[in-house]
Amino acid sequence: MKIGEFKIETDELVYEPSDDSFLLAENLIINKGEKVLEIGTGSGIIAIYASKMTEDIVATDINFNAIELAEKNFASNGLKNIQLFLGNLFEPVKNQKFDVILFNAPYLPTESSEILDDNLNYAFDGGLDGRNVIDKFLNQVKNHLNHGGRVQLIQSSLSNIEETLNKLNDLGFKVEITATEKFFFEEIVLITAFLDG
Repeated sequence: MKIGEFKIETDELVYEPSDDSFLLAENLIINKGEKVLEIGTGSGIIAIYASKMTEDIVATDINFNAIELAEKNFASNGLKNIQLFLGNLFEPVKNQKFDVILFNAPYLPTESSEILDDNLNYAFDGGLDGRNVIDKFLNQVKNHLNHGGRVQLIQSSLSNIEETLNKLNDLGFKVEITATEKFFFEEIVLITAFLDG
């Protein structure tokens, strides 16, 4: 598939770029020279967009199929400035800090009967209230962010946006919703949180 100027392959076991991906990709706030981490890179589309804005990018995913696919997509677009690591959330970058952290989180409330028995499940399964992965991310994010850095997080109205905004406020971030897209059953928002200092 062609997305903008980029060639993107897809895989049935990896989240295919969708409206939430494009909402993030088109509203990235990244300055030249900043060090960027994308968690849950999937096909790699967000990291690819980010690579046009700065040189130093790390992308991670818990899904091995996603790592393989992103590697292919980076290569077919001639990109050599993105490091890829397999692992959950911040595990692959334990002692590193970044200027920008990007995450299109798995945010859908998911009953046990809706869980898929394959790697695609990682892309959407947010647990019963949709917050399982989001809350783990929020609990760790500040430890991996440089002063003056920012977080850009995609989330759905189905998983309590207000709670995320409050948690980020409590952590000392200046928070705003920088982009939204409404669908008939939910609203997808891009939360941008700035760490003062």
